[in-house]
Amino acid sequence: MIKTHKIALNPNRDQIAWFYQQCGYAKFAYNSALSDFKKKLASDTFLSMYDLNKRFNHKKEAFDWTKAQDQRAAMYAVHNLGDAIDNWKAKRAKFPRLKKRGCKHSYTTDEQSVRIEGKRIKLPKIGWVKTFEELRFVGKIVSVTLSRTAHRWFASISVEVQPPLHRCPASSEFVDWFASIVEVGTPHEIDRSIYPTIGIDVGISTLATLDDGTTYENPKALKRYERKLKREQRKLSRKVFLSQNWYKQQRIVERIHYRIVCIRKDAHHKATTDILIGVSGMGIETLQITNLLKNRKLAKSLSDAALEGFLEKLKRKAETLGIPIYKADKFFASSKNCSSCDNKKEDLTLSDRQYQCDHCGTSIDRDVNAAINLRTLAAGYAES
Repeated sequence: MIKTHKIALNPNRDQIAWFYQQCGYAKFAYNSALSDFKKKLASDTFLSMYDLNKRFNHKKEAFDWTKAQDQRAAMYAVHNLGDAIDNWKAKRAKFPRLKKRGCKHSYTTDEQSVRIEGKRIKLPKIGWVKTFEELRFVGKIVSVTLSRTAHRWFASISVEVQPPLHRCPASSEFVDWFASIVEVGTPHEIDRSIYPTIGIDVGISTLATLDDGTTYENPKALKRYERKLKREQRKLSRKVFLSQNWYKQQRIVERIHYRIVCIRKDAHHKATTDILIGVSGMGIETLQITNLLKNRKLAKSLSDAALEGFLEKLKRKAETLGIPIYKADKFFASSKNCSSCDNKKEDLTLSDRQYQCDHCGTSIDRDVNAAINLRTLAAGYAES
């Protein structure tokens, strides 16, 4: 079982300059190999990834500056090109394009030369680099990728760990155990038959609503920073394209986007971790996000909430813990059906936040009613 921990680095100026050099070297290798592939493809000759790598190794001898670089960065860049070509051949993606200056900065290095001790990591040819946290997984390192997001540099370290056993006796330290299983991936044994099955309804006004009335608020990060983002983007549009001032302003815009993403991810992780404490099963709805985004009045709010990302985190953590998830059919009317008498209210609109049943007179919050219906559906699946 391979798990990846993305750790923020704390490099100095020289180390940051080195990272930029390796990213540029990886782009140079990628573009050089792609140019060779295009030339041979025009003459009906298909070059494999190994042929491209050999041609680049011969070509780089003419450039003395390449000798001081991390050669694994170029090798993995050519390998990535080979994967892109395979995807193009299988019609899973378009034909690969040349990488431009100033685009995504990342490169992969030799995992065998990487050492991690506490809050620092040793990288090939650059030495020790400080990190903001320790590696949370224990096992064999499979790959190490360095990348830049806004003003931060990250090391994505993939580690081969033992899969959890999904069985553990109930105890008062369940919360601490849950944190350890999610972050460390240590094998545990769980018996979840004593825990209840819950229903979860996701939405825009509240990120998630449980069947017992517990709600998790939507941070609405984009709405909070939308005005500031517009102002900085207007400044960026006034700069001379690809000038130094344009790059400086682009970094400011990137940092705002990065803050929005961090706020959203933080809310998602806290909510999903809290939901999964003491749960034996979950019932969720099947969302057609592509169809929902066609509503221009709700598209921005739906994108800001990132409901698909929230459900994906919930599924991934539940799968790690061995918690079954029961997905309702996409045509299941969880909001329109009454949770007491199962009567369907056809004239329910999005503006009706309180569900009033015309058959039995039940008055209940709309989201709680949907969560109860999903819980009932999940409980029925669990019994069968």
